[in-house]
Amino acid sequence: MKVLIVNGSPHAKGNTYIALHEMEQEFVKGGVDVQILNIGMSSIRGCIACRKCADTGKCVFDDVVNEAAPLFEKADGLVIGTPVYYASANATLVAFLDRLFFSTHFDKTMKVGAAVCVARRGGLSATFDELNKYFTISGMPVASSQYWNSVHGREIGEAAGDAEGLYNMRVLARNMTFLMKSIALGREKYGMPETEEHQWTHFIRDDLK
Repeated sequence: MKVLIVNGSPHAKGNTYIALHEMEQEFVKGGVDVQILNIGMSSIRGCIACRKCADTGKCVFDDVVNEAAPLFEKADGLVIGTPVYYASANATLVAFLDRLFFSTHFDKTMKVGAAVCVARRGGLSATFDELNKYFTISGMPVASSQYWNSVHGREIGEAAGDAEGLYNMRVLARNMTFLMKSIALGREKYGMPETEEHQWTHFIRDDLK
């Protein structure tokens, strides 16, 4: 099993890292290979909808997004960690995820996803919902914990004092490990879910004129 952890915080060893590192330790205990990618200080522009990736198989902006793509493809699970500033994920992380998910055309079905949000106080649940949408639009099961995947802390290091939050990170990692292993066994015994041609229905349809 392989997990890619993306840390969207500009503080590579800040509170978001404390939460993600708690998960990393549990993954290692469960025999999961972990790679952490820190993108919070990267210069990442947003998607411009040029659709060049449809022809080239990669984003036209050759940066950390294209570096992350093969890591994501090989991974059985993806963890996204972000600080919360205005009840939303870090803007750098959002730009990264928009382009990563849009420009990669490999099948993401049954890769397991988990979102981790860290804030001083509020905005965590809105951010949690925001990040989970990247998974659910891609056929990726979402791993759960015993509470929403959030940790509290303002100054760097304060997250280490959120005992319940860190407990939830450990539970999340164990649940995610179990889910990834279960999916691998299910794939081996039963195969992948049946697929069919996608039915695109646009809001403006020529056939209704």
